[in-house]
Amino acid sequence: MSMLNLARFAVCVSALGWVAATLAQEGPKLGVPATPAQVAAWDVSIAPDGKGLPPGSGTPGQGAAIYTAHCQACHGKDGAGKPNDRLVGGQGTLRDAAPVRTIGSYWPYATTLFDYIRRAMPYVQPHSLSDDEAYALTAYLLRLNGVIGENDVMNAKTLPAVKMPNRSNFDWAYRDPAAHGRR
Repeated sequence: MSMLNLARFAVCVSALGWVAATLAQEGPKLGVPATPAQVAAWDVSIAPDGKGLPPGSGTPGQGAAIYTAHCQACHGKDGAGKPNDRLVGGQGTLRDAAPVRTIGSYWPYATTLFDYIRRAMPYVQPHSLSDDEAYALTAYLLRLNGVIGENDVMNAKTLPAVKMPNRSNFDWAYRDPAAHGRR
């Protein structure tokens, strides 16, 4: 390498080092900091015991219309699946060669279902359902899976009390998978 090329190389390395140091100190200056109100609006996690559940309520009957309008295109009529995940059925299949993991066969807590619906659904417009709509949709899906009755009301008090069919088996992989025929 000639002295001229070596000098050019040194200048480039020095300039890149200066640019990197400047960016590391100041950041790329993209976007704006989130306000406390914006952070609070998305801080909506719900614990399995129901801690963090908002006010509101819904029934399976109310949830049926919401499902048709917001969910059926992706999850099929009555949660049967296609083009996306199946939401209903599968009870008793988890130890089969081809288990069917649905809300009623796999999920351990009804509060997790509410949390997921409210935070991430519908897929094309997440976090767009009201709390009442999320409760109603949760109730509808629990009803389709035979977990609650058709007139049951889901709210911050009743939802954590729902006993999901697989709750007692959900943590088997963390205890001893070999004892359950899994590896």
